[in-house]
Amino acid sequence: MQEVFFKDMGAVAYKDAWDFQEQLLRKNVQAKTSAKAGLSYSSNGTGQKTGFESIADTRHHLLLCEHPPVYTLGKSGHAENVLISEATLHQKGIEYYRTNRGGDITFHGPGQIVGYPILDLEKYYTDIGKYLRNLEEVVILTLQQYGIKGERSPGETGVWIAPSVKGKERKICAMGVRCSRWVTMHGFALNVSTSLDYFNYIIPCGIANKQVTSIEKELGSDPGTGNVKAVLKNCFEQVFDCRLVG
Repeated sequence: MQEVFFKDMGAVAYKDAWDFQEQLLRKNVQAKTSAKAGLSYSSNGTGQKTGFESIADTRHHLLLCEHPPVYTLGKSGHAENVLISEATLHQKGIEYYRTNRGGDITFHGPGQIVGYPILDLEKYYTDIGKYLRNLEEVVILTLQQYGIKGERSPGETGVWIAPSVKGKERKICAMGVRCSRWVTMHGFALNVSTSLDYFNYIIPCGIANKQVTSIEKELGSDPGTGNVKAVLKNCFEQVFDCRLVG
């Protein structure tokens, strides 16, 4: 069972959380680089060299937080999916960042749980597709606890409600990740009680003509981000076969 260091960052500026992720990722990448440079031969007990042993000391992390209103654009995203001007963004108090994650434009704001796993996938599996499906599974299991059927939409990363019902498709959780030397960062954004009006000013994830929803909208009541975080943590431990510490 893997050990994952957990930190609830509370309400934090997007750039501060991004910088902290980069710091944790760099430490893990540096540990891998040092381990590769210092690879040592193992012995069969007779003094004969039989192979290499890795001494990488990487650490898994899971950060949960909420951000003030901010739009973030993935490295392969399209700026034209932001439908309002820079002046209007400033007027509405919404920040805007071009990021180094995958995916297109999305929104983060109060009432949304943002999860940033910094995991060394070499201790799990070297498969980004599988990693994204597992992140989706964490959210799907979390939604089940509230009687909401979250599903995958073929060819579209994230978690959806009724993805196969034309005109009823609605996204409840967006995802976008980065991976360096098999160490992950960025992650998922689950709408709990988020003001959905902010999504009217963008084409969310670059997908037109599909709705965005939240747990509050689906249930007709706000379950509270604190409660949903507790469920998310349990589901994360289950899917990633780990123990959250700290």
